[in-house]
Amino acid sequence: MQTNKNENREAAQYKKMIETPVWKLISTLAVPTIISMLITGIYNMADTYFVSKLGTEASAAVGIMFPVMSIIQAFGFTLGMGSASLISRRLGERKERDASIIASTAFFTAILVGLCIAFFCTLFSKSLMRIVGASETILPFAVQYGGVIFLGAPFMCASFVLNNILRSEGKAAFSMIALTSGGILNIFLDPLFIFVFGLGIRGAAIATIICQMTSFGILLSFFIRKKAICTLKFNLAYLPVEKTASDENKRAFTGIVLWTIVCTGFPSLCRQGLSSFATILLNRAAGTYGNDAAIAGMAIVTRVVMLIASAMIGIGQGFSPVCGYNYGAKHYDRVRQAFKFTICSSFVLLSIFSISIWLVAPQLVQAIRNDPEVVKIGATALKFQLCLMPFHSVIITTNMLMQSTGHVKAATFLSCNRQGVFFIPVILLLPPLIGILGVEITQTIADALSSLAAVPYIIWFFKKLKAAEENLPQPSN
Repeated sequence: MQTNKNENREAAQYKKMIETPVWKLISTLAVPTIISMLITGIYNMADTYFVSKLGTEASAAVGIMFPVMSIIQAFGFTLGMGSASLISRRLGERKERDASIIASTAFFTAILVGLCIAFFCTLFSKSLMRIVGASETILPFAVQYGGVIFLGAPFMCASFVLNNILRSEGKAAFSMIALTSGGILNIFLDPLFIFVFGLGIRGAAIATIICQMTSFGILLSFFIRKKAICTLKFNLAYLPVEKTASDENKRAFTGIVLWTIVCTGFPSLCRQGLSSFATILLNRAAGTYGNDAAIAGMAIVTRVVMLIASAMIGIGQGFSPVCGYNYGAKHYDRVRQAFKFTICSSFVLLSIFSISIWLVAPQLVQAIRNDPEVVKIGATALKFQLCLMPFHSVIITTNMLMQSTGHVKAATFLSCNRQGVFFIPVILLLPPLIGILGVEITQTIADALSSLAAVPYIIWFFKKLKAAEENLPQPSN
């Protein structure tokens, strides 16, 4: 009876993903994702806001921790986005059992990776903080903040996986419930732990950990209560590395499946890893021109831009399962429609956000940290970045198109552009030539070049899609 119920639910979800009008389907999936991403961005801003009340050094410490947290997120995103891309295509092909094996592999690997990160980052905390750009005045705050944050690495990594599995199934509303619950809780806990309990910057980190554990628990509960299509099982029967023709069930669970997940998610690892490295270079360059104030100013800009970009990422993650499902089901015209709708709607949305925030950029930075030098540097950098923000629609949607359809090499190259291929040379060359202005405009230049680099890939992909469409068997009359 339970089996029939699951099969009916899976069939209904499949029908929804390949028959619902594309604009309606993406909107349905994107809206809860945008809400959860915005809430996440807001609680990140809350951390920055409340910690900034402790001083410029404490505010800079949060910025210093950003690349370290990006490294943790990189592993979670690699396993999460890699498994999600595979799962959506397997579900589009009606291979639910394979989808569950992929989900289980990613989930248990994420927990193991998170435990390793927590151990080594805690062990080498001070050295790590110095490497990412902490000055001697910032270091004590960064160590206090990071020492607690590292303990949450297993929950953070596993949550990224669970979140992306649910989205790949077309259940974005479930992930929204989990992320918004944790995010809202964090906003209330921050002032409580920082000021009421007098824990300072360590209190902000404790609030963040509690938030992450809450989101993880809610996400996991959907799988325990069998609300998800995929099931999570640590089954030793799948562990043998070699697959034999005589025993189909003994798959290469840790070998081939995990390798495929990592390869598919590799663009996410590159994107997040380079984001971390780029922030380290940015912190070091900023520290040369204004020291702690410059680092604090650029940290605020990073959080504000992330908040705006989260809307784009939300739309993109609504697009990704639709694209993967329909690509797997060979409904190529729906893939084309989904891409056009996502590009146009996100460009308009980002334009509205960018213009609105550009008009109040100095006041916004000042509201977070009322330090004249921080405001001067932060507001200028923020205005430059907002000029190119609408073109994130091209960068992110093209990247997700390639990743969700299994074009790993193209997705990897595109994910390396914005904060790697273009950002790194510019941040190394411009500041020595034109000073702090070079720090402020580097990301804008990288965004412009990344947008242009995406165009040839869009043309190439849709030419290939058209050829594949022409080779499909024609329906008989």
